[in-house]
Amino acid sequence: MVSAQLLALVVGTLLGVYAARNPRGLLSHFVTLFALFGYAAPVFWTGILLLIAFSLKIPLFPVAGMQDVTVTGGFFARALDVAHHLVLPMVTLSTIFFALYSRLCRASMLEVLGSDYIRTARAKGLTGREVTMKHALKNALPPVVTLAGLQFSAVISGAVLVETVYSWPGLGQLALTSILARDTPTILGILFFSALVVIVGNLVTDAVLRALDPRLRGRA
Repeated sequence: MVSAQLLALVVGTLLGVYAARNPRGLLSHFVTLFALFGYAAPVFWTGILLLIAFSLKIPLFPVAGMQDVTVTGGFFARALDVAHHLVLPMVTLSTIFFALYSRLCRASMLEVLGSDYIRTARAKGLTGREVTMKHALKNALPPVVTLAGLQFSAVISGAVLVETVYSWPGLGQLALTSILARDTPTILGILFFSALVVIVGNLVTDAVLRALDPRLRGRA
């Protein structure tokens, strides 16, 4: 869940930034179409398509599971094997968040790029990259970071479907098994842990927002 959230946040932000720099270009239209597709497609359907494409038709990644029991070696060999198994579930779980972050970042960047201080920075002779990265991006990130903090609960709920598709032995798979078995204590434990993750995510979001916006540091 953490890897999917980070991947969606980084890639979605980068796509939104480059789309905002040329809002009528081909990349901007591609980001829009990709966002609509990613947001509309059910996560389990996306997982099945990726599984068929990159595990069955083009055998680049494992079909299911978290690790290969035949792998021998030390810690790094096993870590690479787990990372190899993680690629498809991580990409599947992050597709819907790509759409949210890229569209929001694009809209926020377009608003910031039209501000007076951006025109002043350009008038000083700064390059387009310097204006975007040093001045515009930092002020466009707070809405994206806020949305990322609010999406932790959605990531947890999506993990139930993704882990079922890929037979990943994680929290989602445990939740599904517990619901089918009517294991109430385990379900309550999962709900408590999920609530704890959401709370920690919101606290981290507040800390990041304070780091991005100096105006928030003096507030209680």
